[in-house]
Amino acid sequence: MKANRESAVIDVPDHNGNGATASDECWRAFQRVNQNRRAVRELDGEPIPDEDVEAVLSEALLAPSSGNSQPYVIHWVRDPARKAAAAMACRDQRAARSSSTLLVFVAAPRFALETASMFRAYVESTPELSEKSKAYHLGQLKTARMFLRIAPSIFWLPLHAFLTAVFPSLTLIPVGPAGIRNWVARSALFAAQTALLAASARGLDTCPMEGFDARKLARVLGLRRGDVIALVVALGRRQPDARIEPRWRRQLEQAVEVH
Repeated sequence: MKANRESAVIDVPDHNGNGATASDECWRAFQRVNQNRRAVRELDGEPIPDEDVEAVLSEALLAPSSGNSQPYVIHWVRDPARKAAAAMACRDQRAARSSSTLLVFVAAPRFALETASMFRAYVESTPELSEKSKAYHLGQLKTARMFLRIAPSIFWLPLHAFLTAVFPSLTLIPVGPAGIRNWVARSALFAAQTALLAASARGLDTCPMEGFDARKLARVLGLRRGDVIALVVALGRRQPDARIEPRWRRQLEQAVEVH
């Protein structure tokens, strides 16, 4: 495969036979976006218009989250000096160093509580919901706020340690400080994946990075104690000579168990 911007777009064949429906069109468009998305480590570092980044971020905010809690904030790192410091905290990876900007997905229970307060104000004031729907959402919010105040308590630590030792399948149960941080980070990853696809659709390239010094990066961004950095995404456009190798993935029968 030639490694240039034009050749990176993959034509997906139409296997549907006769005329394509709107659903067919959407499916093929998604395939092109999904197959064009690659982890590109050689970016050209040229500035990206703010409206392009804002468009990607707006789509990321449509990602699902548990109970619509949206327990994350996306840090858009575009100041050159701060971006350079953040890139160093990402172990000076090529993608971080050569990116046009960095997106850092930060999760914390406090963001879920803030979301709950904003959503409550919306539910109480909007004319778009029926009284039945409002009652339902307000009841869910009451439960969610109670959960968010109780679940992070250190008093869950002994129970969480016991349960995960005896039943490893309960490792991700969202109780205790570590459990709740893991839970909010998963929602942030939904948003990050959506951003990767949105960037591809916008004609941009990305590289998701898990290799970073969380403590250094937290200092660069001025994060609070308890905030979790779920993922860093390098955003930009690939260099003309960026190395794009054939992509290998497991086959369907190797990766899917049918019950």
